[in-house]
Amino acid sequence: MSQLHTRDYERMLDLVVAVLENNDPESLGHLIAAHLLDAFGCSTVIFARMQVPRRLGQAEGWAPESLDGVDALVRRRVGQQHPLVGYLADGHRSPVSMNQLCDLWRHLECSSEARRDYGTNQQLGLPLPSDGGALRAVSLGRKGSDFSARELAFATRIQPLLISADSHVRELRRLRALSTGLVLPTEGHGLTPREQTVLGLLAEGLTADVIGRRLTISPHTVNRHLEKIYRKLGTNNRVSTVSLARQAGLVP
Repeated sequence: MSQLHTRDYERMLDLVVAVLENNDPESLGHLIAAHLLDAFGCSTVIFARMQVPRRLGQAEGWAPESLDGVDALVRRRVGQQHPLVGYLADGHRSPVSMNQLCDLWRHLECSSEARRDYGTNQQLGLPLPSDGGALRAVSLGRKGSDFSARELAFATRIQPLLISADSHVRELRRLRALSTGLVLPTEGHGLTPREQTVLGLLAEGLTADVIGRRLTISPHTVNRHLEKIYRKLGTNNRVSTVSLARQAGLVP
């Protein structure tokens, strides 16, 4: 694997911190795109979800402001048999440039449209996990030379972060929809007084060991309380639980 630069590692850390500090799912996509635009010197970043047999697609895109019409763009790319679509359909999951997939990339209709509409002639695809049979990826577009071996190595290292960030955004959106109808703290959540105490300490960022020492109970007992809290609030991890609890007014 090509040697990464110190700045590449700094960019990865910057992305992690930015995602962890932001609980607004509608601004997180733009924030992640801004980091990618800077890291790869790109002009466009598109998060795409494609249902190939039905020629359907949904997407969000930035350049760096939000792009209009990207849903229609992705559907058109599916119909044009964009090289990335076939790559994803074959089960490949490594980041790849379109020049690696197709020697005639610059002559394809989808490439010509990208040059005309966005001024880009190079594209890099970073696959995301499929969702209900739909293919998903992040597509980066830029003008100039193809993505280098170092940039592909960097894309490989940052891909797990993008997958985690994508899951984080999707979970936050689910929680926002859930919290809209959530009854605020007096009744309806079903938490016992002890579970409310554990939840409050969790929101302070304490670990199970520290919570156990604070309450004079074992970490195992703390984790049992957490499992019950997750079940009652419909969550599955600490970040989403605290986020939902704050939105619902269960913790400060």
